[in-house]
Amino acid sequence: MSQHHASTPLPDTGPVEFSSATLAEYYQILTRYPERRAALMPVLWLVQRDFGWISPAAQLYVAELMDLPQAWVEGVVSFYTMYWRRPMGRSHLAVCTNLSCYLRGAEHIYEAVCNRAGITNGEVSADGKWSIERAECLGSCGTAPMLQLNNDAFYENLTVESVLDLMGKLDRGEKV
Repeated sequence: MSQHHASTPLPDTGPVEFSSATLAEYYQILTRYPERRAALMPVLWLVQRDFGWISPAAQLYVAELMDLPQAWVEGVVSFYTMYWRRPMGRSHLAVCTNLSCYLRGAEHIYEAVCNRAGITNGEVSADGKWSIERAECLGSCGTAPMLQLNNDAFYENLTVESVLDLMGKLDRGEKV
């Protein structure tokens, strides 16, 4: 499973630019859509992947790059919770606490994750390793309880032990 690529967040002000490799990805994305506006969400993923979050400066950059109103970019970023508007931990854990997960022990998993990281919902650990959020539903009711790691990896049929093992591997920099 892929890891969060960011180690340093974008500055909140000042110029922001994609690398030449990411610009090539951007132009490839544009070929898949009939109009630029339709490519906005995957382009925002590029920003988040490369920089760790989508700062106001990054939103302005995307608006200018895509020739879109800044309000459209800001509207998408602010509407979807998958886009981070502030720096998150290198390992961002979204623990599903909806009914199916809750009935199968998600609250115990959430508490274990918070205790292990020393933080709670919406916080980032002081060392920048962890951020945690309660997720309303991650769409895996048949394999509850589950969590999402960095918006791109899903772990299902969890127990407190398996989550603590996952966090230990992440701490040690092991592949998960």
